[in-house]
Amino acid sequence: MRRRPMHMSGEALDALRSALVELRTELKIPLAFPKRVLKAADRAANRPELDHKDATHLPFFTIDPSTSMDLDQAMHLERRSGGGFRVYYAIADVAAFVRPGSPLDTEARDRIETLYFPDLKVPLHPPVLSEDAASLLPYKDRPALLWQHDLDAEGNVTESTVTRAMVRSRARFSYQGVQQDIENGTAEESVALLREIGKLRENIEITRGGISVHLPNQEVTFEDGSFRLSYTATLPVEGWNEQISLMTGMAAAQIMIDSGTGILRTQGEQDAPHVVRRLHDIAKCLGIDWDAGVSYAALVRGLDPKNQKHMAFLTEATTTMLKAEYTVFRDHRTPAHTMHAAIAAPYAHCTAPLRRLVDRYTGALCVAACADEDPPKWVLDALYCLPCDMARGKGGLADRQTVDLAEAAVLMHRVGEVFDAAVVDTDAEWNKPLIGKVYLADPAVLAKVTSTNGQDLCLGASVRARLKRADPFSDDDKVLFTVP
Repeated sequence: MRRRPMHMSGEALDALRSALVELRTELKIPLAFPKRVLKAADRAANRPELDHKDATHLPFFTIDPSTSMDLDQAMHLERRSGGGFRVYYAIADVAAFVRPGSPLDTEARDRIETLYFPDLKVPLHPPVLSEDAASLLPYKDRPALLWQHDLDAEGNVTESTVTRAMVRSRARFSYQGVQQDIENGTAEESVALLREIGKLRENIEITRGGISVHLPNQEVTFEDGSFRLSYTATLPVEGWNEQISLMTGMAAAQIMIDSGTGILRTQGEQDAPHVVRRLHDIAKCLGIDWDAGVSYAALVRGLDPKNQKHMAFLTEATTTMLKAEYTVFRDHRTPAHTMHAAIAAPYAHCTAPLRRLVDRYTGALCVAACADEDPPKWVLDALYCLPCDMARGKGGLADRQTVDLAEAAVLMHRVGEVFDAAVVDTDAEWNKPLIGKVYLADPAVLAKVTSTNGQDLCLGASVRARLKRADPFSDDDKVLFTVP
């Protein structure tokens, strides 16, 4: 579902453009690559290190947003003759181009991740690599880390391996196109299997207690010379595609645990009694039945974000989840905590090396482990620095602040107006909820709200919220509503 996008006036467009420039300056975002890095990228694009088996006979396909050129993943799905499925999942082999200690390596360690702004993209690697030589573009032979997952008829993984291989994608699809083809019954078998395997993996996720929360995303885009602010809801195919990536991340984590060296994405489980009580109180306040014996994961999966009260619960509940972090280990000194609570399994980032630094390292560790080789020295040398490196990434902060700026620009000439809104979050003091967040359907805004008369904000309630401030250049909350 996509709600009607909100267009901006000319003055608002100018204000947002200026605010985005100011944001990138404040965050010290490196827009241009140094000449030495560009020269190194040109050399690497023409002379990759290739020691790959030939897997170009497999008809891979990619699924990405229609405008994406940095294609990290391609897949081919098939049924196994004895029952079950085989998933081939190719991940761009960035290590074939980025030599340890090279200008490309140093620059990537500085950038950490690709940053996406509505008016431009700031890539992790120069475009000659990220959008060409290393990208899994259609009808191009590309070096990849080729995962092979064998699944039984219920979708359980029976074996996972990864090796370096040359692959060739045969088709490039968008999420909307694949969703439509599957629903119409016109998708080829390998593509159609994504729904079957994806649903099986979703059922397995439920069984192991994994949590998937699909709230509408606020999206700021730039098209035809204009910024647009809108809500977008996740398509089913995006969830099925995510399951393939999650399956690979879980397999990578287990391979590294078994081999004795790795870097995991871990998250503690927030099960403190006061948190559990608060979640139950929130559900009760909103009239959501939470029967005894029903887990939090099962409850969340059954809620519908289009329901105002359900969205309020999901928005509030996600704030109780602990922040995920990177956990490093080597020499078989496995850490005490290896789990990612939301996924309910050990997990590692390994499927987006064109856009995220750490994935190049996890991929190399898994390839070495599956070949029964020692971890590469260049990975070991950097291993204990990676958590700090990744913590310097600015993607999440840039995304949040970009949306804040867009909201303020959309509303900057409407200060004093009253809007229909829903309270979807309240402050941490459950007994004194005088501060929270309101959700506006049109324009697509999620912003801070305060109660001005001392009365509590009621979670999930429909309110008439007055816009007090909308200023893209404010040092305080850029958008602020009040409920009189």
